[in-house]
Amino acid sequence: MRYYPVFLKLEGRLCVVVGGGEVAERKVEALLEAGARVRVIAPEVTETLRRWAEEGRVELEVRPYREGDLSGAWLVVAATDDPGVQEAVFREAEERGLFCNVVDKPEICSFIVPSVVRRGRLQLAISTSGASPAAARRIRERLEEEFGPEWEVYLELMARWRREILSRDLPEEERRVLFNRLALAPLPEWIRQGDWHYVRALAEKEGLSFPEDLK
Repeated sequence: MRYYPVFLKLEGRLCVVVGGGEVAERKVEALLEAGARVRVIAPEVTETLRRWAEEGRVELEVRPYREGDLSGAWLVVAATDDPGVQEAVFREAEERGLFCNVVDKPEICSFIVPSVVRRGRLQLAISTSGASPAAARRIRERLEEEFGPEWEVYLELMARWRREILSRDLPEEERRVLFNRLALAPLPEWIRQGDWHYVRALAEKEGLSFPEDLK
């Protein structure tokens, strides 16, 4: 099966999670991190999900799923081990034209969730197209070693410099050359090793501000 890779903008969108166990909890946490508005529907839920509901972080309906529960949703996750509920949630999602993930059931999903490496602004998504979640996890672990915490600082620095450069009245070609020059510099390595004097020298050479607060 072939998939189209995409990053979804979920800020403020309603996402319905059917299920209340530990797997559902992890799915809800990821959706909240993306800024989604999350509604959880399940007859039983974890203490963490209850606490999030009390804190107003999620909407919680402690009852079994029933047809019509996906009304108004933008994305759906079925995180339950009940095959009948899984099928019913996916069927309703299909009828409503909604993105739906049924955990560990790629054959009845309209999308699958990749294994992800996060370093601030950087997100690396790994998928084996459902062939082997264990292999995806192994690849993620290798990438976590290669792309360490320095990449979070690096991309924050690049974002600041990008805004600074775009604020200048520079010809497009000159901007492009400057962006490429900065991208080719070994900034992640300098940051990882604490060689901030090299970063300062580059900033001065290109007429850019030096990020004292990122050191």
